Amino acid sequence: MTSFQKQLEKYAELVVKVGVNIQPGQILYIESPIESVEFTRHVVRKAYEAGAKFVEVNWSDEQTTRIRYESAPDESFDFYPEWTARMMEQLAEGNGALLNIKVPDPELFKGIDTGKISRAGKAASIARQRFQGYVRNHKFSWCLVKAPTKAWADKVFADLPEDERVSVMWETIFKMNRVDKDDPVAAWKEHIAQLSETHERLTGKKYRRLHYKAPGTDLSVELPEGHLWLGGGGENEQGDYFVANMPTEEVFTMPKRDGVNGTVSSTLPLNLGGRLVDKFKLTFKDGIVVDYSAEVGQEHLKSLFDTDEGAKRLGEVALVPHDSPISNLNRIFYNTGIDENASCHFAVGSAYPFTLENGTKMSQEELLARGANVSLTHVDFMVGSADLDIDGELADGTIEPIFRKGNWV
Repeated sequence: MTSFQKQLEKYAELVVKVGVNIQPGQILYIESPIESVEFTRHVVRKAYEAGAKFVEVNWSDEQTTRIRYESAPDESFDFYPEWTARMMEQLAEGNGALLNIKVPDPELFKGIDTGKISRAGKAASIARQRFQGYVRNHKFSWCLVKAPTKAWADKVFADLPEDERVSVMWETIFKMNRVDKDDPVAAWKEHIAQLSETHERLTGKKYRRLHYKAPGTDLSVELPEGHLWLGGGGENEQGDYFVANMPTEEVFTMPKRDGVNGTVSSTLPLNLGGRLVDKFKLTFKDGIVVDYSAEVGQEHLKSLFDTDEGAKRLGEVALVPHDSPISNLNRIFYNTGIDENASCHFAVGSAYPFTLENGTKMSQEELLARGANVSLTHVDFMVGSADLDIDGELADGTIEPIFRKGNWV
């Protein structure tokens, strides 16, 4: 077995044991691009070795996806198959596990009418509302991981010879996921423990408000009473611990939906499902985006904010030090699942109910009343830099520094 094969096997084992944390008798559903077939086969094998009852793989191909937007009739973009939505609901309701190998090409929809993409995305979001509720409430185990595709590697490592890009991307993914350690599973357990220590300390602070200050950013973010900071992973409804995003370096909570005021500027490009948005600025008043601009892809931002009322409000606030493993690679990955773990970030759209005390037991109306945002969408965007300062306001009005020059105080 080559060194690469050993690393691939270790990565697959890590994803199965730590990411989705497969339990004996469980069903695993994998969404994978066809370019990831070798890695996916390793995952399937490791899942059965861990006791999975059944593993199903749904293969995807981005060029097939693009053909739809080039050739399908107009009514196609308001359609999403009900049977697919119901299948995903049954997976969650039956305590299955979902592994999504998600690596969208940042240029996939270049030249495609953004209206078609937005309509198709909204149709999918509406059809999958119940399932997304299960995701956001941690009803079942789910995990997003990365594997190289040629289009993605060509974008990220355009400065390297073409025949080296995919292999360098693999090395980078192994490194950011600690697969290069002797025992990646043990390394991840140690990492999760460190993140847990941080989020428990922040929860104990019970900050009333955070204030962000950086070039182009002056933002006040109120936090709801009873908010919880989390990071690393969490437990599903059955009490099984899983890690939803690999890699992960963040601790996060929910903001108060009507308590965000000021202006924030992005610091990294945003791959909005195959559409690139870059160098954008958002202005909030009483929680809602009242003005925005982007040097690249402003029309894509507009389509995002047009999803519903909640898409114009924040649903997540996340802290990541600038001096951290992925950030120190000094590389833009054009993939939110990676870039968000190199930078402090926010998300517009739905909040995660588990970041509020007893939130997973609340109705949508109760969540709204407590300050949690509700939306069909959830899109992270990066705001961290070496110039970012963050202050926290305690319940008694005391102001204390949390971040200075991009890092923990």
